[in-house]
This record gives sequence, structure tokens and C-alpha cells, in this order.
Amino acid sequence: MTQTDSSEPEPPQRCGLVAIVGRPNVGKSTLLNALVGQKISITSNKAQTTRHRITGICSRGLSQFIFVDTPGFQLKHVAALNRTLNRTVLASIGDVDVILFVVEAGRFDLADAKVLSLLPADKPVLLVANKLDNLKRRQDVLPWLRQMQERHAFAEFVPLSASRQADVSRLLDIVAPYLPQQPWLYEEDALTDRSERFMAGEIVREKLFRLTGDELPYSCTVVIDKFEEEGNLRRIAASIVVERDAHKGMVIGDGGERLKRIGSEARQDLERLWGGKVFLELWVKVRSGWADDEAHLRSYGYE
Repeated sequence: MTQTDSSEPEPPQRCGLVAIVGRPNVGKSTLLNALVGQKISITSNKAQTTRHRITGICSRGLSQFIFVDTPGFQLKHVAALNRTLNRTVLASIGDVDVILFVVEAGRFDLADAKVLSLLPADKPVLLVANKLDNLKRRQDVLPWLRQMQERHAFAEFVPLSASRQADVSRLLDIVAPYLPQQPWLYEEDALTDRSERFMAGEIVREKLFRLTGDELPYSCTVVIDKFEEEGNLRRIAASIVVERDAHKGMVIGDGGERLKRIGSEARQDLERLWGGKVFLELWVKVRSGWADDEAHLRSYGYE
């Protein structure tokens, strides 16, 4: 009599694309960084901080989540930059398995409604009510959630605060069953599919936005002119591109102090991210009208 193998079959792996969408400043990039467990998408209080499709990867248990952080959808389509950002959003939600629609808990305005109207009906959409800690009374979110259910057939409601690890873990548990059963696309320790060169430009741009506050218009960007590796040292030269001479002065600051601080804080972040030394050189250049020039946008890496 032969002995049959009674062992249970291995549970299947899951892997899928998850878009994080919403109007500007609802905390999409902060949420992505929390989900991945590492800073890969830049954050600031200035609208339009995220300008590219940023992919973050989280491998947990049998599931691999490939998160796509998108720019906040722009209601003003005047500039070529805004039109480009919106194309990025629409392209991102077209090929994903699950959509996280991020709003501020207890709030829903015209900009939120515009984004919601763009979401495809054939994909599961989870309503992520972020910044729950900003509500004075959490029970106030319940009637608001009922109103939201009338707006769209959401697959799940997930009230949370992206700053709370327990909330982030709960969101991952909720999303996992929506991922297709298929082998993982990335190695277990992968965090992003973006290059180090790209990440360098993003980190510099974050410091630029954070340290200029509301003084500098959004129409500035960062271009990496040189990226060289020498063992554990990376030598980087980058240009901060602005539209006017007055903006150049804002970035440089009195005696060059603001530009030095931008470079110092960016270098420290990059050294933490890569675990090695970074030599960072920054320049400021004026390119009038770049944000409304399709050719300039393409040359600066906007898709």
C-alpha cells in the first residue's frame, strides 16, 4: 500500500498594481511612504509636489503590493505641465488592479468629485479616509461615510491616519485579497522601480519646496546633470530650473544660505536612503516659460 502525500498545497502568491489617487494635498505620498516603509515619494505642504508616477513596492506575507503614487489631479488645464500631470493620472489608473481613492476624512469637495468621476467602474475602488486624527470626534465620520457610499459603490471604507503604523498594516490586510493570484514581479527586498538618478532629483525638489514655502511658484523643477558612482560614493550635479530671475534669488537666498540648506538637507536624506556618502552640487538656472513648453517638459523627464 503506497502512502499518499497528505500535505496541504502551498497557498498561492498574490501580486498586483494599486493606484493611489486623489486631489492634491490629501496625503497620497505620505501614505505611499508609510505603506512601503521607506521614503520614496516626496512630500510637502505645497500642491503638485508629486509630478511623476512613483512606484513603491511592499512585499508582505504572500502578497506583493506594487503601489503607484500619482500627481494630484489638476482642475486648471491652462499650462502644459498641468495637462501632462493629468495624463499621468489617467494612464496610471488604466492598468491597475485596485484603486485607493484618498480623501480627507469628513471632507469632500469639487476637486474630490472631479477625481472620483474619472475612476473606472470595472475596478475595485477603496475609499481611504485619511487624516482621521484631524477630526475632533471620530464618530462624526460615520454619517459622512454613509453619504460617500451614495456617491460611488466603494468596495471598502478605510478610515485611517497614515502616520499610525497599525492603520497602515490594516489597510494592507484589506487590500491583499483584491490582488490577483500570480507570482511576484520584484525581489522581496525591492522598494521602488525608480532609478537612483530619479530619486536624487525628487529629494532635491522636495527640499526646494519645503524650504521656499509659499514664496516660490510651483513652476520650478530639478534636472540631474551628472550622476556618477565611485564605490560607495555618489557624485551628483543638479540644476534647479525656475522661470524668472526673481525666483532664482528666492532659491539662492541671502548670501546663498537657502541654496546651501537645500543641498545639505537633500544630501543627508540621500545618504540615509542609500547608506553611502553623497557629494551634491546645485546650480540655479532661469528657463522662461518651461512649464508651458511641451518640448521642455519632455526634456526634463515629464511623461
